[in-house]
Amino acid sequence: MEKINVRDKFGLFSDHWTPKVIAEMNDYQFKLVKIEGEFVWHDHPETDEVFIVVEGSMKIEFEDHTIELDEGEMIVVPKGVRHKPVADSECKVMLVEPRGVVNTGEAESELTAPNDEWI
Repeated sequence: MEKINVRDKFGLFSDHWTPKVIAEMNDYQFKLVKIEGEFVWHDHPETDEVFIVVEGSMKIEFEDHTIELDEGEMIVVPKGVRHKPVADSECKVMLVEPRGVVNTGEAESELTAPNDEWI
């Protein structure tokens, strides 16, 4: 058991759309990601996905609406719901999802990041 400083962990990487694992609880991982610009439309058919905005603001586009998230806000995207994260400027986000979840779901993309990358 060691404490984890989220701000320090964000300082260890600069790339966008590449989630980094900082901790695990049971079969769930806590991941940090910096986002900027538009991601790809995707879903996760087997699991929900949690977005917690640590710094900045972002939007998540859905088929029929868009939800804006500011610092300190979070959302749970239900499994199987197509979505596309977007950030006009850099936004720092914590993701909570089961171990092994690929950031682009089943969509193949140049933004598909390596899985289980720890910092």
